[in-house]
Amino acid sequence: MFGVPRLRGCRGKQNRLKTELQTKRQRKLQFLKVEDSALSVEPSALQVSPSESPPVIACYCATFLKPEMLHIYRQITALKRCIPKIIAQKREQTERYPFEHVHIVPKPATHFLRRLWFRQLRDMPWQISDTELRALLGVLSRIDARLLHIYFGQIAVHLLPLIREWKNPSIVSFHGADVTVDMNKPAYREATQQMLKAVQLVLVRSESLRHAVADLGCDLEKIEIQRTGIPLEEFPFRERNFVAVGTEWRFVQAGRLIEKKGLPVTLRAFAVFVGKYPNATLTIAGQGPMLAQLQRLTRELNLDARVSFTGFISQEQLRDIYYRSHFFLHPSQTGHDGNQEGIPNSMLEAMASGLPVFATQHGGIPEAIENGVSGVLVPERDHEALARALFNAAEDPAFLSQIARTGAEVIRKNFDLQTQAQRLEDIYLRTIG
Repeated sequence: MFGVPRLRGCRGKQNRLKTELQTKRQRKLQFLKVEDSALSVEPSALQVSPSESPPVIACYCATFLKPEMLHIYRQITALKRCIPKIIAQKREQTERYPFEHVHIVPKPATHFLRRLWFRQLRDMPWQISDTELRALLGVLSRIDARLLHIYFGQIAVHLLPLIREWKNPSIVSFHGADVTVDMNKPAYREATQQMLKAVQLVLVRSESLRHAVADLGCDLEKIEIQRTGIPLEEFPFRERNFVAVGTEWRFVQAGRLIEKKGLPVTLRAFAVFVGKYPNATLTIAGQGPMLAQLQRLTRELNLDARVSFTGFISQEQLRDIYYRSHFFLHPSQTGHDGNQEGIPNSMLEAMASGLPVFATQHGGIPEAIENGVSGVLVPERDHEALARALFNAAEDPAFLSQIARTGAEVIRKNFDLQTQAQRLEDIYLRTIG
């Protein structure tokens, strides 16, 4: 008799408890939604929205690409958040530098006469014609480019009418000679200054180039350093056994055979070194207009049996030479035309591989090498100072190992290709807005 009322009372109490639990659960869920909303982080403004296609970056390089322009190819092909499309006057080295999106706007038939008119008769840099301007604007429109990146300062001067006419932002990157050569001519200097005012942003490879561009009258806030990127996986660090070398030291220098590379200094310093270590060898990898002069100097110094000129070789062949060598030489110097280095790419590759570098206090080189810590620096055009530094190092294998390890760490920290490519994309996306 008394069981039924007691059961009804329990059911009522259970229903009330159930209702209270549901209410508390709903309140907790609402609190968690608010809390989750407060803790959520908005995607970076430099990220491309999943609903948007990556922006197209038009990369203008007059010749895509010369053999020595590997650093440009690496930079362009490392981009992931943007779509690079190339505009060029002509294409070369297609097997070495394969790329899908290349748009050729060739020089018009009258280009030679136009260049002669500007350079020889008016002593000023030539600029593109109205016909070329219309063709380039057409390409930029068809590929839906959001930004134009012009490689090399003197090329941007030629394209000044395009920079002024196109509605989207343009940036220019300087690499070395394009900052200094011909800047003693008033018309060339003035044209460069006009270009620097017209572009949105200026990229340089080193602090030394940044100051050189600023000396041309460019606002320092408009100039950003964009370092050369080295693919570290292609040049893994390898420890050398400098103790076991004995007297068979192997030297290498790689780069274009031009004045600013300081190759005569290399040969003369090596000749002094061979006086004490006659089994030493030197490999010079690269090609250029100074080849005959350097071969003649080699004969004059009686180094024919100790020096080899390889010509232009593949990255794989060059890497093998790096790993077989004990010293990398790069005594850069300012050319008589004012040509200076930014930071030599071959030097950075050698450092990444663990090869001790002996170079000069020139251009941007001291930004990569701290003397006595991550390499050795001597004054420009001083083969005797370079020879003394080589003698001292040959007698101190521990020192060679130390600067090799520290130099490789500098490259890993400051010149990694992926890091530099991401930074370039940040610049692109920020400039596009």
